[in-house]
Amino acid sequence: MAIVKPFCGLRPPAGIVEELSCLPYDVMNSEEAARMAAGKERSLLRITRAEIECPPGTDIHSETVYLKAVENFAAFRDQGWLVPDPEPRYYIYAQTMEGRTQYGLVGCAACSDYEEGVIKKHELTRPDKEEDRMVLTRYLNANIEPVFFSYKAVPEIDAIVERIVREQPAEYDFVAEDGFGHQFWPVLSQEDNIRLEQLFVEKVPYTYVADGHHRTAAAARIGAERRARNPLHSGQEEYNFFMAVHFPDNQLKILDYNRVVRDLHGLSDEEFLEALAGGFRVEATDASELRPSRLHEFSMYLSGKWYRLSALEGTYDDNDPIGVLDVTILSRQILEPVLGIKDLRTSTRIDFIGGIRGLGELKKRVDAGDMKVAFALYPVSMDQLIRIADSGHIMPPKTTWFEPKLRSGLVIHAL
Repeated sequence: MAIVKPFCGLRPPAGIVEELSCLPYDVMNSEEAARMAAGKERSLLRITRAEIECPPGTDIHSETVYLKAVENFAAFRDQGWLVPDPEPRYYIYAQTMEGRTQYGLVGCAACSDYEEGVIKKHELTRPDKEEDRMVLTRYLNANIEPVFFSYKAVPEIDAIVERIVREQPAEYDFVAEDGFGHQFWPVLSQEDNIRLEQLFVEKVPYTYVADGHHRTAAAARIGAERRARNPLHSGQEEYNFFMAVHFPDNQLKILDYNRVVRDLHGLSDEEFLEALAGGFRVEATDASELRPSRLHEFSMYLSGKWYRLSALEGTYDDNDPIGVLDVTILSRQILEPVLGIKDLRTSTRIDFIGGIRGLGELKKRVDAGDMKVAFALYPVSMDQLIRIADSGHIMPPKTTWFEPKLRSGLVIHAL
C-alpha cells in the first residue's frame, strides 16, 4: 500500500506567492525564463533557472549556476520569502482550467515505494535527464518542485478534501498569467492529517506517475545515495521521501499529444494517400478544423485540407494495452512503414505538439512550410494510463499531455 506522509513545508507568505511561484523548470529555455522573471525579484526561477542571474553564455549545468541557486535559496529564506511551517501537514492544491477544477493532496511519497513498484510509471527515463535534477537537489538539499501523481479515487479522502475546501478559506488564491487558477489550503487539523495518512495506507494500493518521471527517478536515486552514506539510516529521514501532488484519477483529463512530420519520405500527396488506404478509411473534408471524435479516429492536415482517418479492424488489438493506443496505431501503420520514421525519440523529421496549443498550431506549422503533414490524435484516457502502468508496460514516447502544469514555489520539501 502507498506511503504518503505529511511534511513541514517551506512556503511563501500569501502576499508574495503570485510573484514567487512559477511554471516548472522544464517547460522553458533560459531566455524564456529570463523574460518570465523580469521585474520579479522574488521569482522562484532565480533558483530553478539560476543561469538567468549568471553571465550570458554560462553553461546551465556548470557549478557556477548551481552555486548561484544555493545562494538565492538561502537569500529567499533569510528575507522571509520562504518560511517553514511549524509542524508536518498535508496541503490541498486546486487547479482550475476552462471551468474545471481538480484537487490534489501534496504529501511526501516514499523512495522505497518507487523502488518496490508501488509507485507505477508509464514512461522510460534517461539517466542524463535524471542526473540534471539530482545535481540541483544535492546542492539545495530540497525538493524544490513537486511531481504530478495520481491514484484511484477514494471517497473517504475526497470527503475530507471537500470539507476543508468548503469550510476553510484558501491561503493562496490567484490566477496566473496563463489564465489558470491556483488555490492552496494547508491541512491544519492534526486529526485530518492522521486520517489522511491512514487512508493512503488502507485504501491506496498504488500511485501513478502522471507527469514528472525524471524527477521521480532522480528523487529515488537521491534517497538511495543518502541511505548508502548514512551508517545510522533509520528509514525515517526526510531524504527517504519526496514531494508529490496526488490527484484522484477521476478528476484528471489528459490532453491530446499531436504529431507533425517534415516530409512524405519521397512520396507525392497522391501516393501517400493511396498508401494510407491499406489501414484506414480516408475521407477528405471541407472543415476548417477537424478534431478526432473517438478512439481509433485521426485527423490529418495535408496541403491545406483536413482528412478524417478511421483505423480499419485488424490494425489494432483492443486486448493489448499498448496495441490499442492510437499513438501505436499511427506509428505502426503510418510513421514507420510509410514515412520511414522508426524511432520517435531520435528522428529529426518529426515534432510533437501538446494539445494545449490547439489544432491551429498544427495547421500553422504545415502552412508555413516547415512541416508537410500533421496528425491529431484522440487523447489517451486515465483508465488506459493506469492499465498500462498496472501491466508493467511502457507507453510510446510523447503520449500524454497534462494541463495545467503544477505551479512551482507553492511549497518546498527540505531534505
